[in-house]
Amino acid sequence: MSTRITQRELESYLWGAAVRLRGLIDAGDYKQYIFPLVFLKRLSDVYDEERAAALAAYGEEELADLPENHRFAIPEGAHWQDIRDVASDVGAAVAAAMRAIEAANPDTLPGVFGDGEWGNKSLLPDRTVKELIEHFSTKTLSVANLPEDELGQGYEYLIKKFADDSGHTAQEFYTNRTLVHLMTMMLKPEPGESVYDPTCGTGGMLISTAAELRRQGKEWRNLRLYGQELNYGTSAIARMNLFLHGIVDGDIAHGDTLTKPAFLDGDRLRTFDVVLANPPYSIKAWNRTAFTNDPYGRNMWGVPPQGRADYAFFQHIAASLDPESGRAAILLPHGVLFRRDELAMRSGLVKSDLVECVLGLGEGLFYNSPMPAAVVILRARKPVDRKGKVLFIDARTEVAREQSQSFLRGRHQQKILAAYEGFEEQDGFAAVATLDEIGDKGNSLAIPLYVSRNGVDESAEAVGVIDAIDAWRASAAEADRAIGDVLAMLRQEVAK
Repeated sequence: MSTRITQRELESYLWGAAVRLRGLIDAGDYKQYIFPLVFLKRLSDVYDEERAAALAAYGEEELADLPENHRFAIPEGAHWQDIRDVASDVGAAVAAAMRAIEAANPDTLPGVFGDGEWGNKSLLPDRTVKELIEHFSTKTLSVANLPEDELGQGYEYLIKKFADDSGHTAQEFYTNRTLVHLMTMMLKPEPGESVYDPTCGTGGMLISTAAELRRQGKEWRNLRLYGQELNYGTSAIARMNLFLHGIVDGDIAHGDTLTKPAFLDGDRLRTFDVVLANPPYSIKAWNRTAFTNDPYGRNMWGVPPQGRADYAFFQHIAASLDPESGRAAILLPHGVLFRRDELAMRSGLVKSDLVECVLGLGEGLFYNSPMPAAVVILRARKPVDRKGKVLFIDARTEVAREQSQSFLRGRHQQKILAAYEGFEEQDGFAAVATLDEIGDKGNSLAIPLYVSRNGVDESAEAVGVIDAIDAWRASAAEADRAIGDVLAMLRQEVAK
């Protein structure tokens, strides 16, 4: 009999499992154990649901067990109830069941359960694993009780809770969902398109495109979603996340996007209609030598410094755009807009005429970090009236903050979206600059150089430290350019 699970009940149920791990493992590692158990329970309960439906239809148990009646195979001994019956070495039994299910579904579920240390009794004693299993056994996670979109929302809730508990490391696997929604609306994914995230974390950006189409009442199941993630456990969670949101046509690869991109067409990078990305910012541990001789031509604007791989990801994304339909939204720190040691690459970016919009956002939208965020929109084929132009939007004040969390309200999203779609001057908020005008400013994309806040009523708010630093950096970049021009002129005079 169906017993619908409310969203509040689901959230309490999911978080209740995490509470049982407190004091045993780090909060950042909860996800390696809770998500696989939820997924295993869901697979088992849906298998039972499908079997019951087939049994009612055919009246024979042998027919009810036929593979064509089930989305996924559950081999003998790997069902949730089998694990529940185990009295000792419970963690090892869980691991064995997960590996058996992966092996029985080689085309869809290889490696999906991740690499948690289930057999480590020092980390997870039998008693703790049994408590988790009994806790999850209190509810039946069938589709009738919990439709895909609702379970997916619960998964997203749990991902955010883990991000809250994980402190600064949350940025590695979680991006503020209100910002992701804005980025998705700006790119306007359409049914049947390909969507790519080269550093996909738990898959939230990919899922947002399907959610947006569903919200609009459009066909969403035929989106082709592709993601790559360096952390093995996180890539496994992304795959589970897609499945639990009802997304079948998704491909999540594990690996280093810069060193070994997973999606190729022959010896070339595959290209995509939509790219959404929040690359790890300013990483130092990357293979710069390999990128210098990149076989895929991703160094077309130059090779980034060892201490900052931001423009390596930037160039990878640019090279991954479909030449006709490709567009991208990339969440980055403001430094990429004006840092001096990336000038040559930024100049190449500007001259490519791929940049459609530079959006400056308020503090705290990088998860659990005070750093202000910037979104750069790229478009492979701009409308005629936008060619040779870039829209700058200063939305630093369009942000809400509650209980130490920053987010975008609907009105913030709509104001930014309207400015982007309008692509015209708005005093103190938006400005349009030509490539020549940007070149005159040393190819700096620092927003204060283009959007003046003079005359804007800011009496209700103090000027933030970050805003002052941004303005100073923009001015410093302009001064550096002027000094460079003077030095060049002096060298010419000396040469004479």
